[in-house]
Amino acid sequence: MSAAIVSAKSQCGYFNLGQCQSCLHIQVPMAQQVVAKTQELQQLLAPFISDPLDIFQAPIFGDVSGFRNKAKMVALGAAHAPVLGIVSPSGEAVSLCDCLLYPTDMQALLHRLERFVQQAGIPPYRVDKAKGELKFILLTRSQVRGEYMLRFVLRTLDAIPRIERELPALMAEYPQIKVVSVNIQPIHMAILEGDEEIFLTENTRLEEQFNDVPLFIRPKSFFQTNPQVAAQLYQTAREWVAEFSPHSLWDLFCGVGGFGLHCASKDIKLTGIEIEAEAIACAQMSAQMMGLENVHFMALDSTDFAKGKSAADKPDLIIVNPPRRGIGEALCQSLSEFAPKAILYSSCNPKTLAKDLAHIQGYRLTKVQLFDLFPHTDHFEVLALLVKD
Repeated sequence: MSAAIVSAKSQCGYFNLGQCQSCLHIQVPMAQQVVAKTQELQQLLAPFISDPLDIFQAPIFGDVSGFRNKAKMVALGAAHAPVLGIVSPSGEAVSLCDCLLYPTDMQALLHRLERFVQQAGIPPYRVDKAKGELKFILLTRSQVRGEYMLRFVLRTLDAIPRIERELPALMAEYPQIKVVSVNIQPIHMAILEGDEEIFLTENTRLEEQFNDVPLFIRPKSFFQTNPQVAAQLYQTAREWVAEFSPHSLWDLFCGVGGFGLHCASKDIKLTGIEIEAEAIACAQMSAQMMGLENVHFMALDSTDFAKGKSAADKPDLIIVNPPRRGIGEALCQSLSEFAPKAILYSSCNPKTLAKDLAHIQGYRLTKVQLFDLFPHTDHFEVLALLVKD
């Protein structure tokens, strides 16, 4: 990491004007942000570590701007003057098309999408009146090719013909848009998306690649939003797992398979478990592209899957990458009973990580590394390696 990036801090007009406070620490140099997060992590994990100097690896972080691959824009304003962004603390509709978190090509496309909504004449949804059609625009960018997945979250099916009418011109201007879909979210609540997804393109998956592993992004499957740092996270996991030369591996809460596929080989039996079927379909496609045959991805609840296994079924190593709530006491107990050689825990919430560590018996922390996937916020990712006593 260059000295310029380490000392860099961002100047955001939205933040300076009080219009958006999402990046609470954007005026703090990255080096100071990372120090503060490291101190918090060390305090949380202190009960499980005798000597932090032996365990904590150097934190990993990336660029201070242009790093985010997904925009979640609230549709505001009126059909003749739409705004894609947020409602400011003062109640003002603020366009966030120039947000510093997005690459410049993504910013340009967001501006074009504001005009698209205007040209299509789609009325943004009004929460106060429970009227309108367009609730959100969700835009995801593939770093490897600079291609896009565009999703319109609508209240009903009524606006789809308007989107279809204007879509050919948009895609002719932006051939990088490869996947377009409409999500129907009819409920008058702050819910981002509904159950029904209607594709307007033949393509239904956006291709991405981290390191040498092909990955696929689907509308409802979780995917890391900071590709630069996420690639380093997966590569580190690969290196740590390789030290154990496992013959069998479980990847629980596997998502689209990022961790397991990085650690897999033709000599390793990989089992990936994820409750979201769309993510499993993506993981299976990636495994096929990589020529991996001894791989089994299944759409199941990770805790239920572990409960149904006996100690005789245990793998050599288990990877867990849960949502913010952590893995929970029941799965901690199952992991303790299986007693694999090692457990690799990737956490986006160090507080629930610490809570789970208190319930995992018979293991010691040997490595911990902070990955700052969420600059300017209080959030960060942690990779922790637990080895059997």
